Amino acid sequence: MAHLLGIDLGSSSVKVSLVDSNGGRVLAAAQSPTRQELKIKAPQAGWAEQDPATWWKHTEKAIAALAKKHELSEVDAIGIGYQMHGLVLLDAEGKPVRPSIIWCDSRAVDLGRKAEEAIGQEVIEKTTLNSPGNFTASKWAWVKANEPQVLAKATSAMLPGDYIAFRLTGERNTTASGLSEMMLWDFGSREPAYAVLDHYGLDASLLPDLVPTFGPQGQVKHDVCEQFGFRQNTQVTYRAGDQPNNAYSLKALNSGETAATAGTSGVVYAVTDQQKYDQQQRVNTFLHVNDTPEAARLGILLCINGTGSGYAWLRRTLGAGGVMPGYNQLNTWASESAIGSEGLLFYPWGNGAERLLGNTEPGATIKHLNFNRHGAQEMTAAIQDGIAAAMAYGGNTLGELGAQPTVVRAGRANLFLSDRFCQAFCQLTGAPLELYDTDGAQGAARAAGVGSRAFSDNKEALASLEQIGGFAPKAEIKDAYADFFGRWQEGL
Repeated sequence: MAHLLGIDLGSSSVKVSLVDSNGGRVLAAAQSPTRQELKIKAPQAGWAEQDPATWWKHTEKAIAALAKKHELSEVDAIGIGYQMHGLVLLDAEGKPVRPSIIWCDSRAVDLGRKAEEAIGQEVIEKTTLNSPGNFTASKWAWVKANEPQVLAKATSAMLPGDYIAFRLTGERNTTASGLSEMMLWDFGSREPAYAVLDHYGLDASLLPDLVPTFGPQGQVKHDVCEQFGFRQNTQVTYRAGDQPNNAYSLKALNSGETAATAGTSGVVYAVTDQQKYDQQQRVNTFLHVNDTPEAARLGILLCINGTGSGYAWLRRTLGAGGVMPGYNQLNTWASESAIGSEGLLFYPWGNGAERLLGNTEPGATIKHLNFNRHGAQEMTAAIQDGIAAAMAYGGNTLGELGAQPTVVRAGRANLFLSDRFCQAFCQLTGAPLELYDTDGAQGAARAAGVGSRAFSDNKEALASLEQIGGFAPKAEIKDAYADFFGRWQEGL
């Protein structure tokens, strides 16, 4: 009997799941770290870096914790989901030449803006569908401009998930979906985006070889198999960025289907079969996991950087110097506050440059705080409502591109564990919410089964996924949320 291992590399933790290929049942799960988030270093304002070696250390710890729960000798295939847009530069020996510049880092905003002007909207619309913006290619260009001696040591430029695959297999490769999130995929010619590479003067030879999203991507090294107790012929057979992978885990594979997350960042990801281009770059279009030359599948992604990160900040702040409240306690406090949080308003722009706001970084804001009226209940409720409002405000952009969500699917995790947040999300977006007991690690494991042919297709891989709950807009609170949203938008 074959088992499937899914790895979900986030910026807060590494999660792993073990799935049975006979029916898709989840056998065990683990994560590392468990009591705190992975640290994000900010050497300068607007910067965000993590050490790739730290990702691998916690991957090892998470898999070791998983092995204590279930035997891993039957693992046949591994799938990887990972935090998108980060830059990892490796030298000839496979060591990072500098810390990874991760997704919420803002240092390359000006470079991306100048590149957009130089390349031109007409070329961008025909090639990458997105400005180089603050994405991986621009981060790579920043290193070229500011740390040439560092870049000179690099022999590969890759994504965080590519690095985890490299540590497992020793092979350097990436996917077309990965190139699209780097802003280095030409949707027209279906090859690397040479218009961006040439503008920045980036060496295309540093790009790893392409492998399919589903299918053989490398055999796990002998020593790694021995370390974790895997079979010696175990393969990596799937890889995708966290948001396409999350959509996959929620069965969002076809045009009109929409997935959402509210972890470190908040995302609404709408699947389409059309090449959509937002000239204002408030949302971005990427290759979806099941895109083929014959049947286009793309994901239009809205990202709000500071969602779960804002909630985690509140938790740390309320617990500073004492006992830190758990998220269950925060959610209970939020449920005890009236709609509108007694006039308190929160804007979650505190985790890097926001694409929705033209790649500006205004910082998070709490408005109308009154020491005599507002306590823990109002603070937690205002932060939840403010995050939901930001996601709904950005969702209007999806509507402009013909991708307005009619139903949204999400895992019952992170902020979607809060009934108040779920209801606020429904009220403000106007879309019913379907909740599932799944996550990115489970999705990556099931997708690995497709890549290894343990499952015949995606339908079989996801057949065991069942809806466990849901929310819908309520007429009796429509006016109260409309009033709140109006005041929230006035305060932008």
